[in-house]
Amino acid sequence: MQRKVSLALLSAALLVATAAGTAHGAAPAAGELTSQDLTVDGVGSPHYRIPALTTSVKGTVLAAYDARPTLGDLPGNISVVLRRSTDGGVTWQPQQVVRQDAAPKGYGDPSLLVDRETGRIFLFYAASVNQGFFGSATGNDENDPNVLQADYSYSDDDGLTWSHRRITKQIKNPAWAGMFAASGEGIQLRHGTYRGRLIQQYAVRVNGANYAASAYSDDHGETWRMGNPVGPGGDENKTVELSDGRVMLNNRSAPYRTIAYSTDGGVNYTPFAQDTQLTDPANNASVMRYNPDAAPSDPQSSWLLFSNTENASARRNLTVKMSCDNGRTWPIRKVVDPGAAAYSTLTRLPGGRLGLLYERADYQHITYASFDLKWLGGTCADITITPPATLRAGTGAEVTVRVVNRMDVRREAGTIDLSVPSGWTTQQRAIPALNPGQGANIKVPVTVAAGASGNATLTATYRTMGLQASGGRSVTVTP
Repeated sequence: MQRKVSLALLSAALLVATAAGTAHGAAPAAGELTSQDLTVDGVGSPHYRIPALTTSVKGTVLAAYDARPTLGDLPGNISVVLRRSTDGGVTWQPQQVVRQDAAPKGYGDPSLLVDRETGRIFLFYAASVNQGFFGSATGNDENDPNVLQADYSYSDDDGLTWSHRRITKQIKNPAWAGMFAASGEGIQLRHGTYRGRLIQQYAVRVNGANYAASAYSDDHGETWRMGNPVGPGGDENKTVELSDGRVMLNNRSAPYRTIAYSTDGGVNYTPFAQDTQLTDPANNASVMRYNPDAAPSDPQSSWLLFSNTENASARRNLTVKMSCDNGRTWPIRKVVDPGAAAYSTLTRLPGGRLGLLYERADYQHITYASFDLKWLGGTCADITITPPATLRAGTGAEVTVRVVNRMDVRREAGTIDLSVPSGWTTQQRAIPALNPGQGANIKVPVTVAAGASGNATLTATYRTMGLQASGGRSVTVTP
């Protein structure tokens, strides 16, 4: 089905600056985090949830989310709404409706995806009448009110007007039950055999268990196919193209995110494996490539950014991490909001800043923040900690910290600090200047606390030129 609508105003513009950042209206300075609330519960809608964010080929920033009568998910009379910014997220146009119908129909969990070759903007979401994800019937009848449907809207005028399509029959195996687009932002592959492929992630329910799968299009969205599910243990998930051509899937899971890889453009994935560097309370998160157009030989091609609520059990402590090696390690991190937060989505803005849209203050606001790599304050470096073969309680030892500069510029001489458990002692050590790709091994003395035993965590922090990177590992102490 297909119809075209003009966007109607839902409410007056909401440009509320939060205490965490700079008020709207001024261009952000280098090294600055800016923040403003795009929604306030009760203004235009009783509640808002589920942020999606992208930047169009024209540089317009689009923020989409649910307008909800309650905080409950589908089924419900939920609408998908949108705000646009034409100045890089500094100011925002009034909130507008993309998809809305009379009860009991509802549309929710938006995800934005831009075709960088055609400029078309896609906005995926689930469509319900009687049932949501857990109650959805099997089958792919696009008129069955008991089947949760796969819909999307698309815009060819930079998000001003939208047309709607239903693709349930194209992508849903009739043996599956519930299926919905994972909210946030989809990707387009930029390199290799599958260059130009559009990929949107889904969570699917198969025989009572949850899986993750990639819907993909090789004809700019005219037709869509679904890859093979990975799981069980799937949930809301994101993908990112790596510099070696693989697609990495990053999946919601507690107490750590789970990861899978595809070598065929998202059709098949390896089994899930935990990434113990990415603590998570089972919450939706975001992963993106900082410079997806960079050649594989460019160090920036391996830089990834990740945002989530870094807590094993509670949705709080919204944190951004950076990887310099395609997600193998995450040495750079900074907290955006230490309080209650939830879903988040990252996108790169015109000029190189990063936009971050997230749920804040127990779902009372959807907040837009922006920052640059200077604010993030890190430097790309591989950090490896090698302890001696034996660490004994009450004795001294030397731990080797190896640092390799993964930036595309020289880093001047700096320091290495080792964070150790309570009762241990250590000393700061100097590290020489490092050219791109150059490494150094630094011996750091430690004294293990008397009475220590079992596992302990050591964290090495490399500081240079006002920037830093960290890496850690678990060690075993014998009595």
